[in-house]
Amino acid sequence: MNEQIQQKTIDLARGLFLVRYNGAEDKTSPPVVRVYADRASANNCNIITGPDGANGTLFAPETALVVSVARPSRLIVEVTAGRTGGSTAANIKIEPLTQGQPAAQPASQPFDTDEPDPGLDRGELNDLKLLAHVAGLGDVTVGPNSWIAGPAAPARIEGISLDWPNKPYDLNLQYAVKFARPQRGDNQFVPLGTFAGTRGRALAITGFSLEATGPGADRYTIAAETIFLGAPALRVTGNRIVVAGPSGREPLVGLKLSVEEHRVQAAPLAPRQPRRAEPVAPMPRQEAPRLEGRVRVFRSRQSAVKTAG
Repeated sequence: MNEQIQQKTIDLARGLFLVRYNGAEDKTSPPVVRVYADRASANNCNIITGPDGANGTLFAPETALVVSVARPSRLIVEVTAGRTGGSTAANIKIEPLTQGQPAAQPASQPFDTDEPDPGLDRGELNDLKLLAHVAGLGDVTVGPNSWIAGPAAPARIEGISLDWPNKPYDLNLQYAVKFARPQRGDNQFVPLGTFAGTRGRALAITGFSLEATGPGADRYTIAAETIFLGAPALRVTGNRIVVAGPSGREPLVGLKLSVEEHRVQAAPLAPRQPRRAEPVAPMPRQEAPRLEGRVRVFRSRQSAVKTAG
């Protein structure tokens, strides 16, 4: 892999998007950012820059360009080191531009390039972090759709904390844990970033609740997979989930969480009922006036403008 160049592919819905080059690790010779559509999306995705700018290229931080997407497209963000052996760590943010219509995508899609990992973090839903205090292991942290303990290595989970530094602005989460014997704070909801449970007391969690709140809660679904001792794995989804073992006393020995966005489709229009034709009395026949010359109707057609890629 060429360490001087890093790439990330971003899927964009129909709309207008601002690509902003916020900053770079190398202040002296910042990397160059180039934005372009992949081959399959070239006809549906236009890169808009200033009249004197290089098409699709941002040479330094505090610069930006606009991407117009006619149909869902795939955008490639390419970061090239500004000098030999230079850094490719850059902060780029993609956000939708609207004229008062509901945004087709989340409010923003920030991501950073960071070395040595060449991947770019899309942020938001992928930023959710689950920390659990596991018997014999201590604190373990994973991202979404990753097991803590679980089928391969079940172990008692004694405490949980959720962190989401780049969560959607219109969504929040609160959660609670329950034990076989009542404890302080048992089954009481706490906000993001708060540890719920115990450490070093050998008290396993026997129940777990998670609830989505906020104006945008209906746009998201919580997905949880749990394993309680002696019971099969269980998957639960919804805006509010409550999980426990068959008797409510089995220890939680595996947990996997994620938050998924869903879009509500508009209900189809009801079929239009045929209108009943009313009889119309015939009009007296009149001789049509005679026109001199011919009348031609011109239909204007707006030509599509394609920006050179």
